[in-house]
Amino acid sequence: MKSIKIVAITIAIIVIVSAVSVYAYYSTQNSGNPLSGSYTVVDDEGYATVFTSTPQKLVSLAPSVTPILYEIGVGDRIVGLTQYDDYPYNFSAWFEAGNMTCVGGFSTPNMEVITSLKPDLVFSTDINDKLVANMRELGYNVIVVGPTSIEGIYSTIQKIGKATGAENNANTLVNNLRSEISSVQSTIAHANIAEKPTVYYEIYCSQSGLMSAGSGSWINDVINTAGGINIFANETQEYPSTSSEVVVQKNPAVILLPTNMGTGTPSYGSVADVKARPGWNTIDAVKNNRIYVIDQNIFNQPGARIAEQVKAVAQCLYPQLFNSTP
Repeated sequence: MKSIKIVAITIAIIVIVSAVSVYAYYSTQNSGNPLSGSYTVVDDEGYATVFTSTPQKLVSLAPSVTPILYEIGVGDRIVGLTQYDDYPYNFSAWFEAGNMTCVGGFSTPNMEVITSLKPDLVFSTDINDKLVANMRELGYNVIVVGPTSIEGIYSTIQKIGKATGAENNANTLVNNLRSEISSVQSTIAHANIAEKPTVYYEIYCSQSGLMSAGSGSWINDVINTAGGINIFANETQEYPSTSSEVVVQKNPAVILLPTNMGTGTPSYGSVADVKARPGWNTIDAVKNNRIYVIDQNIFNQPGARIAEQVKAVAQCLYPQLFNSTP
């Protein structure tokens, strides 16, 4: 009788140990990182960072990264953000309430504040390359991001997911974004549009000239993906400078103007001001009243809102195919 009990206990122990082993294995697979050992993430500048454990304290110097961190479920690990972070929450109110630390401006972060937070991982862009080198010398892990296309955005999301131990969630986000964008493209494709509209996207306007989006920008990719042709697609710069006369010469069918970030008047003034520019009354977009104002709060970052950006542009280019306009 005792031998039967011993055998039963032995079998139970084997079952429990096996279950624990299986759970540990699948936990490892689901996390995207090993439970022990190290893993490496190569950022958008080609720098390889080796992690020996999943980072728990995160600082984001890139407002484009912050929404991604929340989307993949690691936003609760953020300990510091810039004063320009405004999505997905009103972080200014969090700073005032003491619920989040402001580390300074997007291009002027405060190194003393950052080091006081003792972050396990800092996300940045190339605008802070000198600071990044300094942080790495001090032993901090830094991932630099800078996607210039939609595929680049997907890749960046996946890198952020791997770096934070949320690889599966990052893959899910990428798949969802792909699906949303594919739906927009499918709608346009099924309409059998004979001629794609040419598009002028104005980044900025000043007395010295205009700034638009070139082929090296993610905005150019958004315009292409939404079924348009960027009139400055032959410019290799991300954001080339141009002139009012050049835009008149290129004669875009559609003009996209961003709203001002926050409060105040946009650099171009108003739509009426744009129409009144010398010679612009000859542009097809002006003659056909196809000047659209794009919400800059949606369209200011290459990140988690990329599907919204494609939808917003597609609605402007093909209002007959979509229920509403931005």
